[in-house]
Amino acid sequence: MMLTRADRSVLADWWFTVDRQLLSALLLLIAVGCIVSLAASPAVAVKKGLSPFHFAERHFLFALVGVVVMLAASTLDPRQIRRVSLILLLGALALLVWIALAGPEIKGARRWIYVAGHSFQPSELGKPALVVILSWLFAEAARRTDVPALPLAIGVGALFAGLLVVQPDVGQTMLVASVWAALFLLSGQPLRYALMTVPVGVGVLAGAYIAFDHVRGRINRFIDPSSGDNYQIERAAQSFAEGGLMGRGPGEGTIKTVLPDAHTDFIFAVIGEEFGVVACLALMAIYGYVAWRACRQVWHEPDDFVRLAVVGLALLLVLQALINMGVNVGLLPAKGMTLPFISAGGSSNLASSLTAGMLLALTRRRPALSRIPRPQLRPTTDGIVAR
Repeated sequence: MMLTRADRSVLADWWFTVDRQLLSALLLLIAVGCIVSLAASPAVAVKKGLSPFHFAERHFLFALVGVVVMLAASTLDPRQIRRVSLILLLGALALLVWIALAGPEIKGARRWIYVAGHSFQPSELGKPALVVILSWLFAEAARRTDVPALPLAIGVGALFAGLLVVQPDVGQTMLVASVWAALFLLSGQPLRYALMTVPVGVGVLAGAYIAFDHVRGRINRFIDPSSGDNYQIERAAQSFAEGGLMGRGPGEGTIKTVLPDAHTDFIFAVIGEEFGVVACLALMAIYGYVAWRACRQVWHEPDDFVRLAVVGLALLLVLQALINMGVNVGLLPAKGMTLPFISAGGSSNLASSLTAGMLLALTRRRPALSRIPRPQLRPTTDGIVAR
């Protein structure tokens, strides 16, 4: 089927306005995830008494559903993105409250609900929705003084982060807090207020260290490896040395046979061992290209909400990827955080696909909007000044 610019269908309109280079990079990440799943998951499945391709089949299924979600989300306009995000955020907050009160406890944490026999993590789908709503609130705070947008942004972010802490999920809390702080700064809020987010973040981390034994243990083992069992981190870091530049070859790695989370938290180590450092650097370059391409598309965007949302969503993807990679190479304490599009996990893959779809939707060309002049805003120590 040939599409022309004279065609007024929804498909033609989408095809000629979507950023096809960004779309290609995102589809490439999904394809890489499927390939790596075939290499990493069979050994883990066999150890758990499942069929060898149990996790690979699930990954392919969620990848297919994720592509549908991404493409469907990419057809929406900014107003529809806000509405969908508001519904998702309210639903995620309601489920997080329910989980905190009556959710099942698994490995000392309350993070999941079960739907049709499958575990589901509401916070995952809540993250991109939160970023979109925060971006809208921060944009409104810079544009209007007659609405309490800034207090709402602070309150919504604190509520979401607080519900994550209760689970407890300190890694996701720090991720969400980092994106919140970046949006706060980029929205042009007073610099003295932006700088206050640093001691607040340090205080939250210190509180988590004191309150949660597993957080204290992970940080202690990171600072002093001899203080406890550090086998997973040490073995993951070692796999990169064993893989070398080009890797030992697909299926030839050993880390997946000794680590229970080789198909999730430590899949980057599997890539390093079987495909080599070159493949790891190439994967990092794809994530970097996604962030650069998305931000480049909205560099001159007149809508402050769209600019903030795109930067926030790109940061959400890339920062999570960097945290996972940092843990795998031993630069960060263990976080229990997946690698977007690559690690096994239905909730994570669907959330990454939704984030990607929102990025594609918000970076689509909108000629009518591009002609609207936007006042340049610069932050000062007292507030926002237009020039």
